[in-house]
Amino acid sequence: MHNFLDFEKPIAELEGKIEELRHLSDDGEINIAEEVEKLQGKVDRLLRQTYGKLSAWQKTQVARHPDRPHFRDYIAALVEDFTPLSGDRLFAEDHAIVGGLGRFRGYSVMVIGHEKGADITSRVKHNFGMARPEGYRKAQRLMRMAERFGLPVITLVDTAGAYPGVGAEERGQAEAIARSIEVCLGVEVPLLSVIIGEGGSGGAIALAAANRIFMLEHSIYSVISPEGCASILWRSGEQAQDAAEALRLTAQDLLNLGVIDDIVPEPLGGAHRGGDSSIAAVGDRLEAGIRELLRETGPQLKQQRREKFLEMGKKGLG
Repeated sequence: MHNFLDFEKPIAELEGKIEELRHLSDDGEINIAEEVEKLQGKVDRLLRQTYGKLSAWQKTQVARHPDRPHFRDYIAALVEDFTPLSGDRLFAEDHAIVGGLGRFRGYSVMVIGHEKGADITSRVKHNFGMARPEGYRKAQRLMRMAERFGLPVITLVDTAGAYPGVGAEERGQAEAIARSIEVCLGVEVPLLSVIIGEGGSGGAIALAAANRIFMLEHSIYSVISPEGCASILWRSGEQAQDAAEALRLTAQDLLNLGVIDDIVPEPLGGAHRGGDSSIAAVGDRLEAGIRELLRETGPQLKQQRREKFLEMGKKGLG
């Protein structure tokens, strides 16, 4: 059963009717296949209409949907022999960022990403995907290790932002994020990043200063959350919808602005309705990207990344 978003209520009602009819069919001799097919056609039409014109705020809700595939789902489907590597060798292990070695479609790679957790216990363990400084320092360690062994780095970004707690600030959250961005920009191996859900603020760019940045169709990537932006500009979180529009945080906006390189399509109704096909589409895009980037030398990859970020923001203005 899906968790339905507010704007999906008409779809929820139709799917509820389909469920009832199927239940009736199971109980007796009634053949309701034709009626179910008709209703299913309506559901597909509604999904197409609804998801064809989502507002920025609605896309934010889809990006945060609890049933969207998470980091661990991508690892299970795409990476063989995944071996997690823990700790930053300075303070502790941070479960919000998971990283390790594995084989992706024949390539040995380092995979690093945010894990939000799937139920309340795992969400608390992974701190809802909000990393502390030790998470970013672990990411730096793993990226440097990948460079030492000449391995491409894949990062999967899904975070509301870096954790803003007192302890995190005391241990140098801003420095850890800045250093992560520096390491991303400096490594001489292919670095590919996919925004799979939320790309929130410095917490996201710490892993996403890459040669290739892809976004799932209904993911978001912004300097601050819409609620945070609204509370600063309007002194109230109620204007979050206006903030979402102003932030230009959708994949489509960011492609136009030259911030990302490509959009990975999601199945009808979003990745939370067809996780397997979303994951496969991300895998295909990453495989093509790795093959392309491995033709370049280390210094070329580093230079290309530097130029990419210096150019950013010029496109789409005016």
